[in-house]
Amino acid sequence: MKLSIYQVDAFADKLFAGNPAAVVPLDGWIDTELMQNIAMENNLAETAFFVQTGDDFHIRWFTPALEIDLCGHATLASAFVLYNYLGYNKPAINFHCKSGLLKLHREGDIIQMDFPSWNPERISEFPSQLLESLGNPDIAGVYSNREYIVELDNEEQVKALKPDFSIMKKVGKMVIVTAPGKKVDFVSRFFAPTAGIDEDPVTGSAHSQLIPFWSYKLGKNMMVAQQLSNRGGTVYCEQKGDRVIMGGKAVFYMKGEITI
Repeated sequence: MKLSIYQVDAFADKLFAGNPAAVVPLDGWIDTELMQNIAMENNLAETAFFVQTGDDFHIRWFTPALEIDLCGHATLASAFVLYNYLGYNKPAINFHCKSGLLKLHREGDIIQMDFPSWNPERISEFPSQLLESLGNPDIAGVYSNREYIVELDNEEQVKALKPDFSIMKKVGKMVIVTAPGKKVDFVSRFFAPTAGIDEDPVTGSAHSQLIPFWSYKLGKNMMVAQQLSNRGGTVYCEQKGDRVIMGGKAVFYMKGEITI
């Protein structure tokens, strides 16, 4: 068996920035264990696999350790491969996944993604290891949806964090840390040691929670966000009812072939 594989830097406008994702187009689904092994071998935050069904596509994502139910950057990378390398020329792409229908379209060099809006709720009870793993910073609040969200007062606090991932693994959920931005509306970092990723460079699914959170706090629907990893990345955001729109650029890195 031979499979084509592409690597794309998502939420980036230059190489070696944003979040690298592997994309493996399939003619039909292969064994789940094999997809997981390919993702483990790639050792990237996510490897996306998709299969065309009629005019639409079904997509699945794997970290090096497990399958997840939603991934933004690898979906953006998959759309980039379809538009630029697989001859897809329709105005929109429909991806079906475990989190429902994801609609994407291209506006110039930005790919816009229509994702679910997951509004987090403020909580007062959470594992003690959550703040301990972050060095017990002064916080503005803790919230929860799919992940824990820790709100800090300013961008400098987010940049300065040096998490203890051995402690964070005991938290049981992935962790988003966020604050208002200086030159953008908000900033964040994303930690997922329980999924085999200590820090993810740019995380689309996190913005399904961050966009409604900051839209309410800032009183605006259109925002620009930055994820403050070492690679960094920019996400163009819109709150739109029970959906969020997140846009980003992508850059091609390489194409290869997997022989199994």
